[in-house]
Amino acid sequence: MLRARWGVIAAILSARAGSIEARVEFSDAPEESGPALAYPELTGPIAVGDRVLVNTTAVHLRLGTGGLHFIMAVDRGEPSLPPPGPGHIMKLRYTPLQQAVLTAEERATAGELTLPEELGGTPVVAAELHSQVAAVAAGIRATAPAARVAYVMPDAAALPLALSHLIPRLRKAGLIHTTLTCGQSFGGDLEAVSVPSALVAAKAAGADVILVAQGPGNAGTGTPLGFSGIAQADWLNAAHSLGGVPVAALRLSFADARPRHQGVSHHSLTVLGRFTLCPAVVAVPLLPDPLARQIGSQLAMLPARHTIEMHDGEPALALLASLGVAVTTMGRSVEAERAFFLAAGAAGVAAARRLG
Repeated sequence: MLRARWGVIAAILSARAGSIEARVEFSDAPEESGPALAYPELTGPIAVGDRVLVNTTAVHLRLGTGGLHFIMAVDRGEPSLPPPGPGHIMKLRYTPLQQAVLTAEERATAGELTLPEELGGTPVVAAELHSQVAAVAAGIRATAPAARVAYVMPDAAALPLALSHLIPRLRKAGLIHTTLTCGQSFGGDLEAVSVPSALVAAKAAGADVILVAQGPGNAGTGTPLGFSGIAQADWLNAAHSLGGVPVAALRLSFADARPRHQGVSHHSLTVLGRFTLCPAVVAVPLLPDPLARQIGSQLAMLPARHTIEMHDGEPALALLASLGVAVTTMGRSVEAERAFFLAAGAAGVAAARRLG
C-alpha cells in the first residue's frame, strides 16, 4: 500500500542531472522529516518553501537502496505545462506519472537512426547488480583503452536512471560513453522499448562493448526464483540471439553472512544453470586457494554449453582507484568484498579481449 503525506521543502541538499535531493519537513509527523528525492521530469521544478506530496512508504518500511522519501507532486496551483515533445511511446505506462518519450525505434522509423538487425559479434556483458557496473567498465577500459562502452539499464530495478549516483561518475571518468534505458526505465541518452532493441540501438550508437545491468535497488526474497536479477538470463539470451557474444559477470562473495550468497551466489547459479539457454562466457577472477577451489566446485554444476574463462580482475580495480571512483556493494567496500569486484572486472576483461 502506498503511504503518502504532505510536507514542506526546508532545504535543497544536492542536485544532479535528472534529480534533486531536498529535506522535507512534516508538521504532523516531525519524526519522519528527512531527505526526499524529486525527479523534475516528473514533478516539475522544486524550491524551498514548496508544499509537496511525498511518498513515505520506503522509509516507513526501512528499506535499503530505495529507503528514502520520494516527492510525488508540488502544490503550486495551476501547473505550468511543458511543450509537447516529439515522442509517442509511453513509459511508466498506465500510471498517473506516465510520460511520452522519443525512442530509438521511433527515430529509426523516421529515418533518423539506422538500427542493425544483429550485433555482429559485439561482446555483451550482463551483470546482475548495479554495483558491478563500475568494475566491468573499468575491466574493459584497462584492457582496451579506446573501446566505447554503452550501458543499458532495463526495468528490473530502479526505473529512473537519474537515481544512480554511479553512472554520472563513470561518464565523467570516461568509462561509459552512452546510456540507454529500456522497457519502463527512462532517462538514458537513448530510450528503447525492449532489451533487444536497446542492444541494437547501442550498436548503432557506436558501442564496441555493451554492458547490461539493472539499476539500483535489486529486489530479493530469499527464495530460489524471487529476485529481480534473474533477468540477467534474458539479457544473455538476447545477446546470443542477436549474434553478440554473451559474457556473464558472476556474483561472488566471501563477506556476505548469508550462506546462499557465499562463493558463487545462488543467483548466478540459478541464472546460468536454469535460465540462460544459450552458450555464455562465464568470467572467473584469479583468486587464491581455497577460494578458487570453492568457486570451481560450484561452477562445475553448470551446463557444459557455457565456457568458463579465468581472467585477472586486478587491473580494473587499479584503474578505478587511479580515477578516484570508489565503489561499494551492500555497504561493503572493495577491500571488504574484493572477490565481488574482481569478478566484475574479470567480465569486463573477457569482453574486451573479444575486440579486434
